[in-house]
Amino acid sequence: MNIHRVGYGHADALRLIDEVQAEYVVRYGGPDETPLDPLMFEPPSGSFFVGYLDGEAVATGAWRRTGVEAFGTTSSAEIKRMYVAAPARGRGLARQMLAHLEADAQAHGAEAMVLETGTRQPEAIALYLSSGYVEVPAFGHYKDEPISRCYGKRL
Repeated sequence: MNIHRVGYGHADALRLIDEVQAEYVVRYGGPDETPLDPLMFEPPSGSFFVGYLDGEAVATGAWRRTGVEAFGTTSSAEIKRMYVAAPARGRGLARQMLAHLEADAQAHGAEAMVLETGTRQPEAIALYLSSGYVEVPAFGHYKDEPISRCYGKRL
């Protein structure tokens, strides 16, 4: 997979964001309502990436700076909009995107990665746990929801 940094408003990014939001509706009954400003994903505050396979946009991933304390540092970055389109799943693309996000955030000074997901995404939870993430105290828009899960990793 070839991974390219794009603006949050890039056509391929918007199409894949619409797909992940539709998936959230199926899994959770509504879209992700976490407040996001596209400027959060502009360097050096963050980055938004699209992954291409044979020229087709099939994956997204982004990070943004956050003040969440994890592993003794507040120099953390939060993963957002990790997604692989259904036809491209099962090929390790999410793991590849995750590694890319970690490396890029670390290159921009992040010392830890954090993320928020939910129990209705067991594939995501399995990916994060197998990639060295551990549970961290709840944070974010859904921190009081019983199905919310927060994870982090020291970079």
